[in-house]
Amino acid sequence: MAASTWTRRGVLGTLGAGVALGNLTSRAAWAQGQAPAPNPAREAANVERDVVFGKGGGVDLHCDIYRPPAAASKRTAILHFHGGGFAAGNKNNLAARLQAQSALGYVNIAAQYRLSGVARWPGQIEDVKAAIRWTRANALALGIDPARIAVAGYSAGGHLALFAAGTQNSPQYEGSGGSAGAGTQVAACIAYYAVTGPAWDGFRKQFPMPEGSSEEAWKQAEPGTYVKGFPPTVLHHGLTDVTVRPESSEQFLALLRGAGVPSELHEFAGVPHEFVAHQEFAEAVARLNDFFLERHVITPKTYPPFGAGRGGGRGSL
Repeated sequence: MAASTWTRRGVLGTLGAGVALGNLTSRAAWAQGQAPAPNPAREAANVERDVVFGKGGGVDLHCDIYRPPAAASKRTAILHFHGGGFAAGNKNNLAARLQAQSALGYVNIAAQYRLSGVARWPGQIEDVKAAIRWTRANALALGIDPARIAVAGYSAGGHLALFAAGTQNSPQYEGSGGSAGAGTQVAACIAYYAVTGPAWDGFRKQFPMPEGSSEEAWKQAEPGTYVKGFPPTVLHHGLTDVTVRPESSEQFLALLRGAGVPSELHEFAGVPHEFVAHQEFAEAVARLNDFFLERHVITPKTYPPFGAGRGGGRGSL
């Protein structure tokens, strides 16, 4: 089986069409720019807010912890990092998405990182690494396996998640934000419309790179530079995204494939940037993530070539 899967032109052909994954229920709500009412069945997470996980530049960094029902727990954590062009946004923006993923048995943690008006690079990734270390150091209290920590990010946060995935335990990016001695290795990465590739050049004015940085420093800040060190990675992108065009994820998938990284890209027709802010998409993509993590992290498995399993030879149905 190929190391990478590319769902070209989308799991979703048109909004409102029949879809096996997710609960896509409201064409009218999307057209009006409104998400449908939350599904009460998805609101089961127990949320602990504003937990201090470390320090960034001497200031406390906070996270929100979404715990699944105990009976549903898969003992796996996903750390989430918000978008906002490196200059805006906060962890509170992610609540509906984390509720959807927690309903499937995951501990989800929305973590703060310093924005560009507060700290220059690499302060942001140092905060991300501090969050990973804290999660590992507190695995018992969180009810997770310390070997099952994934990172997820949205837009600018997608850049940070990918960067963390490629620079596991790299001293130059670890910082000193707390939980010293814990590792920053991650079992998987989930990136939504991440700032990479073609989008990377377009975000140069917004990225908090120190003034006067060399082209080599810019290259070292791009996640694709470290692709050979990646864990299994799944990418998501809307095909009408004009903020971070889908070519960015398509090109990153090619890098992952070239490095032999188990990877998938799911593209969604007719939807823009930040499409998972809508509840039906949050739930659909949560199920895709669950399927990916089940196969690559929770109960890893390989699949025989077509026709080599039960049922006989080539061409059997």
